[in-house]
Amino acid sequence: MKLRLLDRYVLSELLYPFIFGVAAFSSIFIASSLLFKIIQYMTNYGASGAMVARLFVYSLPEVINYTFPMSMLLASLMAFGKLSGSSEIVAMKSGGISFYRIVAPVMVVGLIVSLFSTIWAEKVVPPAKTEASRIIREDIKGRLSPKTQDHIVIKTISGNTQRVTYARHFDQKSGILEDVTVEEMENGKLVRVQMGKQAKWVMNTWELEDGTIFNMDDKEGVTSKATFTKQVIPLRMDPKEVLWQDKDVDQMTISELRGLIRIQKRQGERYSDAQTEIYLRFAIPLASLFFAILGAALGTQKQRTSSSIGLGISILVIFMYYAIMAFTTGLGRGGKLWPPLAAFAADIISFAVGMYLLKKRNY
Repeated sequence: MKLRLLDRYVLSELLYPFIFGVAAFSSIFIASSLLFKIIQYMTNYGASGAMVARLFVYSLPEVINYTFPMSMLLASLMAFGKLSGSSEIVAMKSGGISFYRIVAPVMVVGLIVSLFSTIWAEKVVPPAKTEASRIIREDIKGRLSPKTQDHIVIKTISGNTQRVTYARHFDQKSGILEDVTVEEMENGKLVRVQMGKQAKWVMNTWELEDGTIFNMDDKEGVTSKATFTKQVIPLRMDPKEVLWQDKDVDQMTISELRGLIRIQKRQGERYSDAQTEIYLRFAIPLASLFFAILGAALGTQKQRTSSSIGLGISILVIFMYYAIMAFTTGLGRGGKLWPPLAAFAADIISFAVGMYLLKKRNY
């Protein structure tokens, strides 16, 4: 019963700093970046109040997702700073309760926040970012519908054969590529060019219609020419996957990222960017758990930790965390570092430092 009371007491000290952290850090993000961009859209593009309001709403999920670990750190640091400053930690340990047991409810909350953040990052953030991009592209800048694209370029590799498929326009709803040109090269030399009015997605293949084939030679130029009514082109990509070519990896769900990786593997392209993004979907939310441990250890000290000091320490730790993450993920996306290590390096360091400090506080 005493332990249950202890858990409730520690959790009550954690709740309000966490809510404050989400609000405070979200405000910092909004004021430093999002608000400036919105003002630019209003002044440079004449965006209406309704447009920027919708853009603001759809931009919030990503901002909030980044504040979960930060808020967990601040809440843990502030809660244990208060308990330590009033000597309640000492009293609990004098009663035979280990420091690990005192920290246990915070770790449970950190794990719950991590799980929630993982779901939020997968189910809410990607579609919200996609819609925010659509608002900027279509409503504010006046571009095309998100279901259409202009100037599609797709590169594919099969053995010594490389193909570049270009389409002037693509409509996903009808599954039609318009004004298509397929250049085929062998060992770096152009050997064949196919041109057609349009290509349709039929029976899991792309059929190029009303076209011409030119066989090429690097010395003689065009060696033969033939026309055709319908011709299957070697493009192993369905209409949905074609749209992914113009979609940023941070706007994709994990299933879409895996699909993109399969395409990039088939084409012989580097897929470390998408692979690193998948691991980041788990690494950033997991930081809430590690920050909870780190905050509890940092907050447990003899002197009283004020709100301003707690916020200052939180900002310093967060800056170091994201600086490390930016460096390692940059290497991971560029294929210079193993993607799992690139994504989790900052988490591993946070966990190691947190457990070390926790062990010291237990004595």
